[in-house]
Amino acid sequence: MADRVHPRDSPSASAEHQTTSSQDATVVPTPPPPPPSEKPVPPPGTYVIKIPKDQVYRVPPPENARRYDQYSRRKQSRNRCCCCFCWLIGLIFILVVLLGIAAGVFYLIFRPEAPNYTIDRIAIGGINITSPSAAAISPEFNVTVRADNPNDKIGIRYEADSSAEIFYNGVRLCNGALPAFYQPSNNVTVFSTALRGNGIELRSEDRKTLLEAQTKRSVPLIVKLRAPVKIKVGSVKTWKITVKVDCDVAVNELTAQAKLVSKHCNYKVDLW
Repeated sequence: MADRVHPRDSPSASAEHQTTSSQDATVVPTPPPPPPSEKPVPPPGTYVIKIPKDQVYRVPPPENARRYDQYSRRKQSRNRCCCCFCWLIGLIFILVVLLGIAAGVFYLIFRPEAPNYTIDRIAIGGINITSPSAAAISPEFNVTVRADNPNDKIGIRYEADSSAEIFYNGVRLCNGALPAFYQPSNNVTVFSTALRGNGIELRSEDRKTLLEAQTKRSVPLIVKLRAPVKIKVGSVKTWKITVKVDCDVAVNELTAQAKLVSKHCNYKVDLW
């Protein structure tokens, strides 16, 4: 009885079987390595703390705390100064506006007009210049002033401490004071004042020109009047206001019978 012989797998068949098995298996690709990080990785045990930017500005480091406090106080002080300055400017502006309104109302109600001043007459004595070598002179002037108050509702009170002076060619010949009185509205007041000079020494040139002017019947003089006044509106009086009157006059001779050849007066007021 013959035995069955089973053929053994040949090497070629085994290789073919392995090839087929490898083709049937799924191929898993190897993942690429991760890209290198731009920021270095801190070593183990190191901690990174992030602080907000606003907190960095508001909380200075300890070594700069004093400087920060000084800067903060300086900034607050500057802000307070700016605020006070703005308030002051606003207050001044409001006061100016209120004063302007008050002045406008005052003008519309009372219609103030400027007073008028002029020199009516000058009587002269005590001047002897017939000789250029004459001694010092002691002039005596009697000046008549006309004051016109054209206002309907405004009175003028002339106070004490006034002054009156007469000059020739820059040399003061005499001085005196004006009377104190009250001038009501719509009133013309004429008053006289006596002025005196003592021991006035004139240069030879001034004596010569003064004699020539008298010969020509036109001696130029300057009259200066200074009067502190108070304006009265009803029962209300203002503070003292100084009225300054300057008059350029010319007389025909230096005697008690002197007559005015020409006259021109202007005045201004100092409110303070």
